[in-house]
Amino acid sequence: MRGAVVGGQAAEWRGRAAAGYALARARWLLRLAFRLRRRGRRIVVRLVDRWRRSLQLRVITATFLVSCLVVVVLGFVLMQEIAQNIITGKEKSAANVAAVGLATAQNWPGVGQARPGPGANQLTFDIAKRLETGESNSGTDFAVIVTLRPSDEGAPAYTRGAAVGFAGSVPAPPASLVARVEHEGSPSQMQFVPATMALAGHPTPGLVFGAPFGSESAYELYYYFPLTDEQASLSQAQGTLLLVGLAVVVLLAGIAWLVTRWVVIPVRLAAHGALRLSTGQLDERMAVRGSDELAALATSFNQMAASLQDQLRELEDLSQVQRQFVSDVSHELRTPLTTIMFAADVLFAAREDLSAAPARSAELLQSQLERFEELLTDLLEISRYDANAATLDPEPVDICDVARQSADVAQQLAERRGTKIEFRLPAEPCIAEVDRRRVERILRNLLVNAVEHGENREAIVTVAGDSGAVAVVVRDFGVGLRPGEEQLVFDRFWRADPARARTTGGTGLGLAIALEDARLHGGWLEAWGEPGRGSVFRLTLPRLAGEGLVGSPLPLAPIQADLDVVAVGLPSSPSLDEPGLASAPGVGAPGDDPAGAGPAGAGPDRESEVSARG
Repeated sequence: MRGAVVGGQAAEWRGRAAAGYALARARWLLRLAFRLRRRGRRIVVRLVDRWRRSLQLRVITATFLVSCLVVVVLGFVLMQEIAQNIITGKEKSAANVAAVGLATAQNWPGVGQARPGPGANQLTFDIAKRLETGESNSGTDFAVIVTLRPSDEGAPAYTRGAAVGFAGSVPAPPASLVARVEHEGSPSQMQFVPATMALAGHPTPGLVFGAPFGSESAYELYYYFPLTDEQASLSQAQGTLLLVGLAVVVLLAGIAWLVTRWVVIPVRLAAHGALRLSTGQLDERMAVRGSDELAALATSFNQMAASLQDQLRELEDLSQVQRQFVSDVSHELRTPLTTIMFAADVLFAAREDLSAAPARSAELLQSQLERFEELLTDLLEISRYDANAATLDPEPVDICDVARQSADVAQQLAERRGTKIEFRLPAEPCIAEVDRRRVERILRNLLVNAVEHGENREAIVTVAGDSGAVAVVVRDFGVGLRPGEEQLVFDRFWRADPARARTTGGTGLGLAIALEDARLHGGWLEAWGEPGRGSVFRLTLPRLAGEGLVGSPLPLAPIQADLDVVAVGLPSSPSLDEPGLASAPGVGAPGDDPAGAGPAGAGPDRESEVSARG
């Protein structure tokens, strides 16, 4: 009993093992099929890409296909013509042999009797042997059948005829030819049809001739001419045409490759030269050989390159002159501006002793001189960037402290407008190696613009960081930006609405300088906005000076729920640090983190510091 149980368990285990092996094999085959499918797709993609990129490959392939089509058509026509000529020649030679044999049989002694006698059997045999031996030196293979008419067969002395030249049993002539010979044939004309008869034990196609002879056409003569040699000749001709066709196709493809190479190589060199020109290698030139069209192309390319080089040099010289002029003018204006400001300070301090009109003029003079000084400072800074003379003085600083300290000017403007600036800062410090002065200037410009264009709504400052970068996002809920203005806001002296009055006396260079400051750090300064839904400016800086950026800790575009709340005019509590948001492309950003994943210190544990003054 125990042995039976053990045997049953062993059988069950063997069955499970077999099932597991079959399942593992099926999985292996499925993985193999998927791999082959992926590899096949890669090969197809590479071939398609090569086909689309290579003019030479397309020309060679087209030439090859057209050549194959032409060779096939010409080969078919030639084979038809060759076969027809061979068959026609065979028919003529066979008809001559059959005519000579018919004449010999017609003149044979004893065939002119009224009816065949008892010796007809021997007579047909003698005639057949004579015809075979008499024509054996003609160079044409054939077989002979001599017999009585089917209506005369069956006599006591004779039932069939005589056949020579056949291996094995005597084949019967084709029924269609027998009927034509018996009812329509005449001793003066041979009838023939193509047919297949047994020759040397194998069915062989050929031509069968037949005609009656003797008294009252009592005898019938049939010749069979095999087409074995003709078939061999056709096969040889087909092989020769195939080899010649392949050689012609390969030769034409090689000619196409050589010709296209002559044409494509100069074009390819021109394309590479144009690419190098686009990268700034203005000394690139093509070699000119000969005086044909390709030489004309090389000459035109060289002339174009030389012209571009001259024009770019002129533009560089003009730009250098302009930058030097701006720098010189800015420096030269500092001295008279200082004198004028001293005088204006005196007038402004004594405005209480002046009448209303001079006192107001002193106040206006003081404000405009301050704006003039800011404009000169910005122009000097722009001229340093244009001359590549701007330098970076990085030091480890806390970006949260920089963001709070940069809000002084914007906070005063917000107090006058009755709005507030809200700070959302992480619990841990966001330390990064940056130039503190330049980062404060960037954030100060962003905050002033947020309050200026915020339509008396709050502005939100969010700071976050991850292992490789820190980011500051400034959000307002004002007029926003129209499509395409995300890039224009960083242009010098650009204004979204020229008719809109400036209340803060800006110079129009703040965002342009901010963008240059961000680029000097190796960072990004990006903008997002929609009309009536506000705008977002995001500054992303690497934690270590000189390191590259691969993403930003904060998303650029706000979440859709925030946009819907702003659209209906309800109080909003936007969450710019929400993970999983896609960042819209911005200005000065070579790449971005499309996932917008929440960085370290940017999650729900971030404490919010709210400054609500005014």
